[in-house]
Amino acid sequence: MEQDFLLSLLVIIGIDLVLGADNAVVIAMACRNLPVIQRNKAIIFGTVLAIVIRILITLIAVYLLNVPFLQLIGGIFLLYIAFHLIVGKDDDSNKIKSHSSLWKAVQTIVVADLLMGFDNVVAVAGAAQGHMLLVAIGLFISIPIIIWGSKLILVLLTRYSILIYVGGGLLSFTAGKMMVGEHKLQSLFMTHQYLAYSLPFLTTAFVLFAGILYQQLINLQATNK
Repeated sequence: MEQDFLLSLLVIIGIDLVLGADNAVVIAMACRNLPVIQRNKAIIFGTVLAIVIRILITLIAVYLLNVPFLQLIGGIFLLYIAFHLIVGKDDDSNKIKSHSSLWKAVQTIVVADLLMGFDNVVAVAGAAQGHMLLVAIGLFISIPIIIWGSKLILVLLTRYSILIYVGGGLLSFTAGKMMVGEHKLQSLFMTHQYLAYSLPFLTTAFVLFAGILYQQLINLQATNK
C-alpha cells in the first residue's frame, strides 16, 4: 500500500513538472517588468495561489469537464492573455512589456494557470485515483521547482527579449490545443482531422502576427509624433 502511494506521488509530481513548463513561462512573462523585490513576491504569491486554486478545481474536475464549450472559451481567453503578455500596456513603445503592478501580475499568473490547467487537472486526477491527499502533496512539492524554473526563464527573457515571442507562441499553441480538446467539437475535428492538427499552429501564427503588427503600429505612431 505504501509503495503504491509513493509511486502515485512520483507520477503526480512528474505530471506537475512536465505540464507546468508553460506555466513557468506565464509567470516569467507576467513578472518581467516588476522591480526585483516585487518580482519575487509576484512569483511566490501567484504560484502558491494558483496551486491552491488548482487543488480545489481538481476536486470538481469531473463536473468541469462536462461544462459545454468550457475548453473552447478558455482557449480563446488564453489567446487574449498571450497577446497582451507580448504587447504589454505601458506607454513606452520601444520594447515589449508586461504588467508593472504586483497584483496585476499575480492576477495574470492565476488566471492563465487556471485556463492552462485542464490537462494537468485531468492527468493528476487520474493518477491520484480519488486520493486528494496525493494531489495536494504532489502539487506543493512541485511549487519550489516551478518557482525556480520561472526565475530562470525570467533571467533569459530579460537578456533576450526575442524569447518573449517564443513564450507568447507557446501560450497560443496551448490555447489551440485546448480548443481541439473541446468535447462538443469532437465530431467536427473527427470529420476534418487536418483542422485538429493545424489549429494550434494557426492560433500561434495569428497571435504572433498580431503582436508584431501591433508593435509596428505603435512604433510608427511614436515616430510620427
